[in-house]
Amino acid sequence: MTTSTRGERGTRPERTPGVRSGLRPWHLAVMTAGLLLASWLSLGVGVSNLRPHDLLSPTPEQWELLAVSRVPRLLAVLLAGAALSVAGLIMQRITQNRFVSPSTSGTVESAVLGILLATLLMASAPLVVKMLVAIVTSIAGTLVFLRLLEGIRHNDGIVVALVGIMYGGVISAVTTFVAYQLDLLQMLDVWTTGSFSGVLEGRYEPIFVVVLAGVVGYLFADRFTVVGMGADFATNLGVNYRVVLYTGLVVVSVMAAVVTVVVGALPFLGLVVPNVVSLLLGDNVRAVLPVTALAGAGFVLVCDVVGRLLRFPYEIPASTIAGVVGGVVFVLLILRAAGSPRNAGSTL
Repeated sequence: MTTSTRGERGTRPERTPGVRSGLRPWHLAVMTAGLLLASWLSLGVGVSNLRPHDLLSPTPEQWELLAVSRVPRLLAVLLAGAALSVAGLIMQRITQNRFVSPSTSGTVESAVLGILLATLLMASAPLVVKMLVAIVTSIAGTLVFLRLLEGIRHNDGIVVALVGIMYGGVISAVTTFVAYQLDLLQMLDVWTTGSFSGVLEGRYEPIFVVVLAGVVGYLFADRFTVVGMGADFATNLGVNYRVVLYTGLVVVSVMAAVVTVVVGALPFLGLVVPNVVSLLLGDNVRAVLPVTALAGAGFVLVCDVVGRLLRFPYEIPASTIAGVVGGVVFVLLILRAAGSPRNAGSTL
């Protein structure tokens, strides 16, 4: 097990040296200000271009465009990026493995299966009902993955990640087979390809649920850090290991399922962003969670803007850009772990 937070002064672990010396409140302020500025400028990107000064005093037509399309899209981008990044951070902590994330543990694939089942069984059901079904199936799928981790004798982090990818692949294959038999492959592509082009007023509001899940995650942040040190360590500090583990499971599943239902799957996001932030600032969940959320939101915002500009006026899905960048970073992380096995983490 690899972690740099080994404090033994009660249930709240001591912060890592990297966090103590490297992160300052003004850093968060600068990151937030930069993200807000980038968000404001991104509102002007699109087929109907809006100049920066138009955003300060929009005409009625421009205001309608902002209210119906641009602002909902921006909020969905920021919340999706922050949610999946925080979900990945929590999942890596509670499983003690840096290569585990919603996209490498079957969580996202289980959510897609749930959406498909809800569509088949309750075709006229509102989006909220489909979201609830997706949450249930993602929790079940992630729970099965955690059981698999408990049964794996090999504690190498890369091996565990490969098992998670294969497990997710099996779920995805079952989902694709069912969709193929029922001629729903085109609909399935909407959920498996993360894109914000269809986000409009009245169709994205359920994504605000991730804010509540993020609050719960922040309240349990110190406990997640302790659980990341192992069951025996957590028990000795008076933390109920199973309760905290399953709380993290629910938080991660809710975030992943809600984002998948609203905008689709965004690959590698929950893996890459938390790893980069943790490498720079340490493993204390409470300390790095806000930075992880801001970094994830900024990363998806950049992917979305690049996707809109790369072949303007056509649009490349944000998931495609994120997959290319995230895949490269994932390979670099694997090579780094192969050179230093201790960085790979351990299983439950």
